[in-house]
Amino acid sequence: MKRPTTLLFVLALLCAACNKPAPPAEALPSVLVAHPLAQRVADWDDYSGRFEAVDTVDVRPRVSGAIQSVHFEDGQKVQKGDLLFVIDPRPYAAQLARSKADVAGARAALANADAELKRAQALATTQLISQTQAELRAATQLQAAASLAAAEAAVQTTDLNLSFTRVTAPLSGRASYRRLAPGNLVAADTTLLTTIVTEDPIRFVFDAPESALLKYKREASSEHSSLVEIRLQDETEYRWKGHMDFLDNAMDRGSGTIRGRAVLDNPKGFISPGMFGQMRLFASQPFDALLLPDQAIVTDQTRQVVYTVGDDGVVGQKVVVPGRLIDGLRVIRDGVTLQDRVIISGVQRARPGRKVTATDGTATAFPTGISRGENSTLSLPSGSSH
Repeated sequence: MKRPTTLLFVLALLCAACNKPAPPAEALPSVLVAHPLAQRVADWDDYSGRFEAVDTVDVRPRVSGAIQSVHFEDGQKVQKGDLLFVIDPRPYAAQLARSKADVAGARAALANADAELKRAQALATTQLISQTQAELRAATQLQAAASLAAAEAAVQTTDLNLSFTRVTAPLSGRASYRRLAPGNLVAADTTLLTTIVTEDPIRFVFDAPESALLKYKREASSEHSSLVEIRLQDETEYRWKGHMDFLDNAMDRGSGTIRGRAVLDNPKGFISPGMFGQMRLFASQPFDALLLPDQAIVTDQTRQVVYTVGDDGVVGQKVVVPGRLIDGLRVIRDGVTLQDRVIISGVQRARPGRKVTATDGTATAFPTGISRGENSTLSLPSGSSH
């Protein structure tokens, strides 16, 4: 008689289970999507190089002697003609005085030879002396004239040597330190006194491969083909602007590179010769490109893909060919269109074929305060191709 009671109890449990509310559906992953950003991109090649002065002069004495005084401070800016060193001028002043005395003696000898010649010519017409004696007087007069010319040349030489005791700056620039103090002996054309280098403008020297040379020659008609931008070792922005002014006439057979040179303004002398820098050289005409945040690209084994979201909210996958990174945005050379809604945030939560909740955003990674118009041009660093 207990069986009907048990059956009724089981049926009551089943009814209670049927009336229990169903669990809520699992929430869809949230992602941020955006259309690729269209911009004009300028293609640049990156090169490391070194700065060098346009002109460098090693200041050496033209005469030997003892340094009498120094007239500049170490590292001072000097102008062409400024006095740098004075070498003891007394020996050269004495030589000049002696040379001038030799000139006076030579002039006296010439005056006597002229008088003798005139007398000899007069006597020769009356045959009081022989023609041979007259010719001897003429030769003596020519020798005296030559001796005077030599004495006058010696005066010019000694006067020049005396002026060389004042060592002046051969060009405007920045002087190095003095190599010698007053009292030291120097040898003519040998002893290094100091070095002067020009600072503005300054050159940047680098080596380019043969492939780059061919590209530059083909792009030589571009109005931007010679523009360069340079940054120093502790800088993040390419703020130094210049242009190419020289490309060597032959390749280096050993390295397969060719020497190039750019020139840029250095008005305050901030850049010193010998410093290293990183240069980017305009390599092609600006072109239209699509850009996405770098974090939107996923590596799938050997491929690189982006996830897209369709109108139905389903995640799709597209294989892309990425280019260079500029200001946090990656150039996409192939694989997406302007109409694609690409997941730019929350990629790790997306799976191809599954639905997501997509929120529209903007594909941008530019720093705050920097805007890019539709016709603006981005600078693409380090030798990309498109």
